[in-house]
Amino acid sequence: MNRDKKTFALYGVFVVLALFAAYKGYSLLRGEAPPEVHNAAGEANAPEELAVDLDDKQVGAIKIGEVVEKSFVLKLKAVGNIDFNQNMLTQVFTPYQGRIINAYPNVGDKVEKDQVLFTIDSPDLLAAESTLIAAAGVLKLQNVTLTRAQKMKSFGGASQQAVDQSTSDQQTAEGALKSARDAVRIFGKTDAEIDKIVQERKADPRLVVKSPMTGYVTARTAAPGLFVQPGVAPAPFTVADLSTMWMFANVPESDTPELRVGQEVKARVAAYPDRDFEGKISVVGASVDPNTRRVFVRSEIDDPDHLLRAGMFVNFVIRIGRSRESMAAPMASVVREGDGAMSVWTTKDNKRFVRKTVKLGHQQDGFDEIVEGLSPGEKIVTEGAVFLSNILAGGASD
Repeated sequence: MNRDKKTFALYGVFVVLALFAAYKGYSLLRGEAPPEVHNAAGEANAPEELAVDLDDKQVGAIKIGEVVEKSFVLKLKAVGNIDFNQNMLTQVFTPYQGRIINAYPNVGDKVEKDQVLFTIDSPDLLAAESTLIAAAGVLKLQNVTLTRAQKMKSFGGASQQAVDQSTSDQQTAEGALKSARDAVRIFGKTDAEIDKIVQERKADPRLVVKSPMTGYVTARTAAPGLFVQPGVAPAPFTVADLSTMWMFANVPESDTPELRVGQEVKARVAAYPDRDFEGKISVVGASVDPNTRRVFVRSEIDDPDHLLRAGMFVNFVIRIGRSRESMAAPMASVVREGDGAMSVWTTKDNKRFVRKTVKLGHQQDGFDEIVEGLSPGEKIVTEGAVFLSNILAGGASD
């Protein structure tokens, strides 16, 4: 039994050796040579910098460039959300109570200043117009009475006292009519409309409520038959100027020394990933949230095309300092190793490639700032760096 086990084990070893020889022969027939992994210093143990030798075909599969110098702007990144600019938003209430007759624009519609939003059946307006009609009738009567008294006095049919009394009554009627016209004018009626009411002696109880600004309807609760009162929420209409929006954010308290009112902000939203929305910081909070240890920051974002929507999440960047010249490498050339270190592959002869550990700074426009580890003009692998790291990992495992 022991002899059979030894024979079987020996047979297994021969099979493995035969398969390995066949694999090597197949590789030689195809003209491929496995890349050689070396210690960059030629030692048996690889400390930090390892090298990989590639043949011409393998070199053709990667791209090689040089370390360049770029201007990096010191920036702070954060996340926030979009809301309406409350300084450019107004809730439109009725100035007097009444029941809505008609409501015109819908949510999302653009409205101009003084455009009619809704009309209400106002008992207060009806009372004011009734007073106007009565005052106009009284003045007309007093004018006739004064004229008659003046004629009668001319031929001794009336005394001067009667003329004076008629004059006083006529002036009182004039004042009452002016007050009545002003009372109706408060409801938004024009002089032409007031004259028409007096001429036709017909009261129009429809109170017209107009938009106080040019903007877009962002909310509407108005509906025919709804009873509304001044200042009672919800407002029948909300109109906002959407040319600028607010962006709210809560940044860590450690970053607040770098923030100033007036600093430039560039924001991006998921709906438009390739477009920058520019703005400026308008408010930096005066206190730190005791629970989150963050500070409130508000910015005004320009949105002339009205693309932003309230409630959108936004990633934004704040410029916090002057630009600085630093070495830079394409982001594709930097590889995160298994131990968390960042590395770049360098070469001098385009055949042997040495891995160097680097220290990174900021990222900008597809480039990583290289703080330590490389020199200006040094050749590096700009595309295919992950391929070399995989070769190295495979060679190390073998």
